[in-house]
Amino acid sequence: MKRWTALILIGLTALQCGQKSGSEPGTKESVKQKDERMAWWREARFGMFIHWGVYSVPAGVYRGKEIPGIGEWIMNSAKIPMAEYQKYARRFNPVKYDPDAWAALAKEAGMKYIVITSKHHDGFAMFGTQASKWNIVDATPYGRDVLKPLSEACQKHGLRLGFYYSQAQDWNNPGGAASGGHWDKAQDGDMTEYIRSVAVPQVREILSNYGKISVLWWDTPVDMTKERADMLLPLLSLQPGIIQNNRLGGGYEGDTETPEQFIPATGFPGRDWETCMTMNDTWGFKSTDRNWKSPETLIRNLVDIASKGGNYLLNVGPTPEGLIPEASVERLKAIGDWMKVNGEAIYATQASPFKSLTWGRCTLKPVPGGTRLFLHVFDWPKDGKLKLAGIFNDPKKAYLLSDPGQAPLPVERNEDALVVSIPAQAPDAVASVVVLDVKGRPDIADPPEISAEFSAFVDSTDVTLQSPREKVEVRYTLDGSDPGASSPVSSGPIRLKQTAAVSARCFRGEKPVSGTVRAAFTRVEPIAEEKVPQKEAGLRWSAFEGEWNLIPDFSRLRPVKRGIAETIDFTHVPREERFGLVFEGFVHVPKTGMYAFYTASDDGSRLWVGGRQVVLNDGLHAIEEKRGEIALAEGLHSIRVEYFQKMGGAGLVVSWQGPGIVKQAIPGANFHHRP
Repeated sequence: MKRWTALILIGLTALQCGQKSGSEPGTKESVKQKDERMAWWREARFGMFIHWGVYSVPAGVYRGKEIPGIGEWIMNSAKIPMAEYQKYARRFNPVKYDPDAWAALAKEAGMKYIVITSKHHDGFAMFGTQASKWNIVDATPYGRDVLKPLSEACQKHGLRLGFYYSQAQDWNNPGGAASGGHWDKAQDGDMTEYIRSVAVPQVREILSNYGKISVLWWDTPVDMTKERADMLLPLLSLQPGIIQNNRLGGGYEGDTETPEQFIPATGFPGRDWETCMTMNDTWGFKSTDRNWKSPETLIRNLVDIASKGGNYLLNVGPTPEGLIPEASVERLKAIGDWMKVNGEAIYATQASPFKSLTWGRCTLKPVPGGTRLFLHVFDWPKDGKLKLAGIFNDPKKAYLLSDPGQAPLPVERNEDALVVSIPAQAPDAVASVVVLDVKGRPDIADPPEISAEFSAFVDSTDVTLQSPREKVEVRYTLDGSDPGASSPVSSGPIRLKQTAAVSARCFRGEKPVSGTVRAAFTRVEPIAEEKVPQKEAGLRWSAFEGEWNLIPDFSRLRPVKRGIAETIDFTHVPREERFGLVFEGFVHVPKTGMYAFYTASDDGSRLWVGGRQVVLNDGLHAIEEKRGEIALAEGLHSIRVEYFQKMGGAGLVVSWQGPGIVKQAIPGANFHHRP
């Protein structure tokens, strides 16, 4: 599909700032306005992703050989020349395409919206466009637009429609391959001109010619400067109320986070998010990929995502004839059967108030006078007792969601737990839902939160103790002992000037109603600056070639290239995969105090500052960020960054945060080296 998490993401942290994306570019929404715009999406919880294009013709095989990786990336993976790849369009003839059947299938599965690739990274438009002849109308024997009939089918079946659009990678329109790979002279061109002459008119077309469009799913932000993004962003005004994801680039955060192929452990608190995921291993149709997830896995994924406040965008990859693979159809129908019974526990629900449940997941809805908890039970208790630990609300009623008569189930309190008596047999082997109505907002026995900017400090630090629960007091101690009824009550930040072990607990009157949480805060001396008589701008860098699963001992390896870099980037990397990099020199620290350093990398990275290892982010993984902190005196401090990339693209961002510095990539002006 996208692999943007495995591409060069220099400047990733810029995505966390920038203007809010409202329905009108350049405007700022109130919270109420955004809630109204996002309401349908938050209620939907479940949608269909469709990856369909010319890449379904080779279906993962090139010159008789299966190409590793995902199907829609075959042109890039096999480095197929433009002229050769474009011949596949002559065999793209989806005469069995039935958009009404696709929409009906999505509806039967319980999905509320569809997002289809209007143009993927191979640049092939699935609609008639005036901006490029590389499209389904002009380049295929089919000769027809496939988006218009799908739009009509979605309207007929009551589904929202969204378009995926690859704005920053286009391997078949000159200039579009400036980012994400370039292997054919025919791809040469200026990316800004490509955005102006191809991307802008095409986005205008897809937002103007297909009725109501509810989602614009950008992909990817690679090399999308603010100036380039600003050429596209105003087009959103063509579809008032449209929702866009976080992959436009240029510093714009978008409306939704987009974890790909994984479910984040805690979701994205405070942000709308949507996990996109395949049913097998690939997004576009790949004839050799038969590694299908089971219906049980897919249903439980949906439940897990909803329990964390997210949406599930589940992918299908149609064939070049226009058929959704039968294995996908079977699984969607199985999900639909479960949703017909249990959809109330998914649609318009909110995230679970519980940090973890041993037997399954929870979603909830506010109801008059209280809260409705949907208890999704994966592991049905053999003793007939479903225990919901750590809840202080009084129960109102309980019943099985699958029971049309809503026969009441007995509920009793056992200290800080509610225990529901349930039948011996689970109504559903995959996930059975027990409904439990309680009085008031969820009152869960979570301990308070202890927070401070750093776990160490130089002179002093402010520590905050807080709990979102109602009618509780947070009591604390500073010597590590358990707080008691006579311990002081937190009424604001606690100023620490000496090392302390902070303990905190929630109380109602003299009764503790949570466990104790602890955090240590240590007073430290900053590392002294390093005296460097002579210095020049930039860092020394060394590039290495090799294949590793962990960061190697670069001191034992011979670099293939060396130089001076103004910033930590990949400008001079000799290859796209199987390489290593070392940057070293000095970083200028502007003010004495605590500093946090971050590396976001794909694959492994490691960072030393002042001769100490601050961040270890080793191993094979997609973009993953790790953090470390250190006390530094004003002045120069040695810095060393080690990085390796095995396969699948590369990504490295080194950021910092400290006195007067919001989290940002370390500016090049702060880097120096000895002559």
